[in-house]
Amino acid sequence: MRLCELENKEVINACDCKKLGYVEDLIIDECNGTIEALIIPKTGRFCCFFSEGEEYVIPYRCIRKIGPDIILVEIHEKK
Repeated sequence: MRLCELENKEVINACDCKKLGYVEDLIIDECNGTIEALIIPKTGRFCCFFSEGEEYVIPYRCIRKIGPDIILVEIHEKK
């Protein structure tokens, strides 16, 4: 799968069904070439120009399912 395919999938937290946004970037381990985390801007896909740089960094181990339209993750957010 290519990054451009991931960018078109909406990321949803399976714990609370909250829409987190769309994948903006990846963190890749340069030694072994594996994906370590997904990066998703907190303000959404088109408003990132006005944000303060806040983002979700979702470890790869938290991904539960990658479907045709969405990526389900399991993140327990601190309140």
